[in-house]
Amino acid sequence: MLPDPVVHLIDDDEAVRQSLAFLLTSAGFAIRTYASATAFLDALMAVQPGCIVTDVRMPGLSGLDLQRELISRRIGLPVIVMTGHGDVKLAVEAMKAGAVDFIEKPFQDDTLIAAIRTAFDRYARDAQQSNVANAVGARLKTLTPREREVLDGLIAGRPNKTIAYDLNISARTVEVHRANLMTKMGAASLSELVRMVLLSRAPGV
Repeated sequence: MLPDPVVHLIDDDEAVRQSLAFLLTSAGFAIRTYASATAFLDALMAVQPGCIVTDVRMPGLSGLDLQRELISRRIGLPVIVMTGHGDVKLAVEAMKAGAVDFIEKPFQDDTLIAAIRTAFDRYARDAQQSNVANAVGARLKTLTPREREVLDGLIAGRPNKTIAYDLNISARTVEVHRANLMTKMGAASLSELVRMVLLSRAPGV
């Protein structure tokens, strides 16, 4: 679980903000409220990890506009969208844009609380994956150009002899480079090496 994750609640209706803030605070969540998506974006530099709960229909930037802006800024906070009755099309668009869940108003308290806990779990998982990918990326930078070429061959599924032929070096030299890069990458097996490299190349990581 994240250290002190925060629910960032965005809704232009003050009564809704106060009501939901009371509910979520009573449920043990730390809350920050914003009267608009623009207000949230203005505070983005100081925003703590957690998740976003936003109304989909708001003056100015809508919930969908906010999602698109977060994607363009590469901000990975999970988004839960609240939609009014009959806004199924908007809800689907929100999910396609990356929302982890949408909740139709009026909703049960437990429904929102469960969605937030799921969002926190997702953020923690994504953050851990990102940390691992960053560590793998740092190790990749320590490889020599020849070791990178051998690595590319291994990731492509080529045997040592084929890699040697492609690079015009001996199979023995490939074995030496392979052993060196495995050590630098901290991989105990070829399968682990492949998983590490694929993770580092995953979209959004």
